[in-house]
Amino acid sequence: MQKFLKIPILKIGILIYYPSMAKNPENRDLFPGALEIMILQSLRSKPMHGYALVKHIQQVSGELLQVEEGSLYPALQRMLKEGWLEAEAGVSAKGRPTRIYRLTEAGIRHLEQEVVSFERMFAGITRVLAIAKA
Repeated sequence: MQKFLKIPILKIGILIYYPSMAKNPENRDLFPGALEIMILQSLRSKPMHGYALVKHIQQVSGELLQVEEGSLYPALQRMLKEGWLEAEAGVSAKGRPTRIYRLTEAGIRHLEQEVVSFERMFAGITRVLAIAKA
């Protein structure tokens, strides 16, 4: 019987196999900080609750990215502690109590720094790939 291990991190899929941990190219982790950047950028457009963030990232990525709630909520807590987000009590579309997350000025500054860092990293990767094709 084959076991599946659900990894609670940002995935381009959801499941990877256990025990061999052989990764399908479509089920790879993204770089560290990717989840934070996507959350901050998503909240830049409007405040949202956690489930709305999950759906927003999935929809905007054209269904290529799926954020597991087991990685979303710890990331939100870290970002609250850092002062990048603030939260207030709210009500979901289904009438359930929820926390609505909002980006702070510190969060905007952090996002802008991370985007510059990402763009630099992406440029380097692009250069390496261009040499590999030559």
